[in-house]
Amino acid sequence: MTVSRVLRNRGDVSDATRARVLAAAKELGYVPNKIAGALASNRVNLVAVIIPSLSNMVFPEVMTGINQVLEDTELQPVVGVTDYLPEKEEKVLYEMLSWRPSGVIIAGLEHSEAARTMLDAAGIPVVEIMDTDGKPVDAMVGISHRRAGREMAQAILKAGYRHIGFMGTKMPLDHRARKRFEGFTEVLGKSGVEIEDREFYSGGSALAKGREMTKAMLDRSPDLDFLYYSNDMIGAGGLLYLMDQGIDVPGQVGLAGFNGVELLQGLPRQLATMDACRLEIGRKAAEIIAARLEDPEQDLESRVTLTPKISYGDTLKRR
Repeated sequence: MTVSRVLRNRGDVSDATRARVLAAAKELGYVPNKIAGALASNRVNLVAVIIPSLSNMVFPEVMTGINQVLEDTELQPVVGVTDYLPEKEEKVLYEMLSWRPSGVIIAGLEHSEAARTMLDAAGIPVVEIMDTDGKPVDAMVGISHRRAGREMAQAILKAGYRHIGFMGTKMPLDHRARKRFEGFTEVLGKSGVEIEDREFYSGGSALAKGREMTKAMLDRSPDLDFLYYSNDMIGAGGLLYLMDQGIDVPGQVGLAGFNGVELLQGLPRQLATMDACRLEIGRKAAEIIAARLEDPEQDLESRVTLTPKISYGDTLKRR
């Protein structure tokens, strides 16, 4: 019984006895059978984290935030990847829930009807992350992407740019990029400015893709004075292309991306961007899960909208 109390971290056991039991378990290579404990509680100490991509540089930082909080608890995150496909999200969610996790953290607010039904019926804390432009199943933590798009458009117009091109992902399945684009074009339209050229791509974001699209767009539309990219990676590719061509940035052509990717701070020039609050989103989502499990009755803020800030860098004029 003493060994059981130590391994389950339950009950009153002296520090000396606890240390002896843990040392013996380590020497034997013993790992407790969590499934046996789960049969009684109908839950395991896992938090299902469902994200669209591991190759996208956004989500590792979200995972870091989640892990920073959960490492001080008995909860462990387990990750599923959907590749931005609703049918794959359904499959991943079904498999994850079949293990009876203690909570779910899932990217986005847009899900299939079947996925929303599963989340609603799970009977566990559910936190939808990255986006707050919509209604959550339970709790949500993120930013308003429409607001982010509007604020970037306002900064671009204030700087005096009027001939704008846009490059980004194909948007039917990237709802957050679509919402930023909607907010962006809404503000431009109110000022009588239209996007004069646009190009959409599928597949991973890469520097090479940004260079390729930027060259093609400026060959088509040489009078553009600003290029807005849906993410920093393709924006950085565009910046490198313009520097290679000797084009004055931001005097002749201005640039901006989105996400505030730290890796790109090593570029010769800093790309204008907007931080998506990734680490804070991960931490706050995990805090909600942990707090709900500790005390299901406590009154917690369940709709958390964080505020990203524009970083002007070296590619967006200040006026």
